[in-house]
Amino acid sequence: MVGEARDPESDVGPLDGLTVLDLSRVLVGPFCTMQLGDLGAEVIKVERPGRGDQTRTWVPPAFGEGEGKESAYYVSVNRNKRSIQLDLTTEAGRAVVRDLAREADVLVENFRVGKMAEWGLDYGDLADENPGLVYCAISGFGEWGPDRDEPAYDIMIQARGGFMSFTGIEDGPPVRIGVALADVGAGMYSTQAILAALLERELGDGRGQKIDVSLLDGQAAWTSYMATNYFASGEPPGRMGSKHPNIAPYQAFETADDYVVVACSSDPFWPPLCEALDRPDLLADERFETNEGRVRNREDLDRELEETFAALTTAEAVAALEAHDVPASRVRDVGEVFDDPQIEARGMLAEAEHPTAGTVRFPGSPMYFSRTPTTVRRHPPALGEHTESVLREYGYGDGDIDELRERGAISE
Repeated sequence: MVGEARDPESDVGPLDGLTVLDLSRVLVGPFCTMQLGDLGAEVIKVERPGRGDQTRTWVPPAFGEGEGKESAYYVSVNRNKRSIQLDLTTEAGRAVVRDLAREADVLVENFRVGKMAEWGLDYGDLADENPGLVYCAISGFGEWGPDRDEPAYDIMIQARGGFMSFTGIEDGPPVRIGVALADVGAGMYSTQAILAALLERELGDGRGQKIDVSLLDGQAAWTSYMATNYFASGEPPGRMGSKHPNIAPYQAFETADDYVVVACSSDPFWPPLCEALDRPDLLADERFETNEGRVRNREDLDRELEETFAALTTAEAVAALEAHDVPASRVRDVGEVFDDPQIEARGMLAEAEHPTAGTVRFPGSPMYFSRTPTTVRRHPPALGEHTESVLREYGYGDGDIDELRERGAISE
């Protein structure tokens, strides 16, 4: 079953009727605009003629073969959009953006700071003709500060934002979190900010506003309790593998054949954990009676539990812990995740038919609404697939489109 579990009252999303002009590329912006598209907004993705979004070339892997193949990376964040090709280095291309922005509710861009102003496409330029526009600018470091003009990539932001200092095994090398967390995090903050600005517009006087989101700010915010642990103790947190600085045991243990993850997140789980492992001696040990004691005596506790789990298979350990209502799991790969009956029941595997790449599959939206559901209405578009149809909707005739081609604003 693929994406069939949702049973809403209608197929109209909560943002139905809103138009998003997406001038972003790669991950952070497209992830943001995909969420808005999932929620029902009409998203128009503006891409460079002939080349398009950089992620179109990030292969392998890809869906399909030959010239019609589509990058799996690109597919991951570009459903529910229409693609038009516009060369923003030309005045003719920029004039089209102004026409589209005049009727848009939201504009999202992630060019280097200052580029949109250089092109005459900054918030002030566009809001004069569309005061209700919500304009979201996403960048590596934000629109002010000493590093505003510096380039930014996820791995360097994870390093600079502190995440790589506490991710990985103790005394091991720094490790990047497997997904581009800096981009995804800033993309989520951007979506959140856009929705708040749209609500304020509706509740207020109808004016939009400019939003400034940076990858580094997002990482600083996401340090969360790691930061407050530092502020309280004066000691920067280090790498602990899968362990938790404030909870024990809350980590992965090696078993006879693999690993088991245990989440003893509060004191009530400690007695049943000891019972599940047939370790009454640990339950009677005053050092481990409370979470604070277990954290302070972590090394001794780990040694005892490591010995116990090493004598069990992962299946045996998970079965024993689950039988005593102790949160536990084996570590699954992505294929196993999407074979999970729970994931299937929730409709979290979605798919769409692509005109050249065949069936493309991707994770569904995790947002559920009782009346206005998220939906997959459009496949991730081929480059420029909707250029002419979108232009015609905005009043461009055959002669106008031919002129744009002659002026290099759109592809032949």
